[in-house]
Amino acid sequence: MSTIRFHQDLKVFQKSFETAMTIYELLKSFPKEELYSLTDQIRRSSRSVSANISEAWGKRKYEKSFVAKLTDSEGEARETQTWLQFSLACNYISQEQFNNLSNQYNQIIGMLVNMMSQSQSWCTFTIKEETYFTLKHSDSQTHLPSNSKKTCKQQIQF
Repeated sequence: MSTIRFHQDLKVFQKSFETAMTIYELLKSFPKEELYSLTDQIRRSSRSVSANISEAWGKRKYEKSFVAKLTDSEGEARETQTWLQFSLACNYISQEQFNNLSNQYNQIIGMLVNMMSQSQSWCTFTIKEETYFTLKHSDSQTHLPSNSKKTCKQQIQF
């Protein structure tokens, strides 16, 4: 497996983003009177799952912050499941749609829990090989070592 460099490389991010987009499309058929209540709530919580994963990735230098943001993401996933349950009870979605989306969120939650339980390995860094970046300033060029550029060693794909 390859090194994960960006939050978009995480399977859990990809899955949560894709599921949020599925919900977005589904919400287009909800009644207009739900626009500023149920529709708005489920749209926000489903998007927040991916957003919190992105934030967690950016904070993985600090393990507790990383875990806290993943915990927020798990909470948003569970909130989304609750709004889906309300959507089913109001007959805005079918049982099949509910089951599919709820299963998607159960998988996402499982991935997040695994990441949290292995947080130490997700938060381990090494300095990459020394590379130089060229910055052009007027007629001169300045070469700076990328010592501060760090990459996660994590090889596990979730």
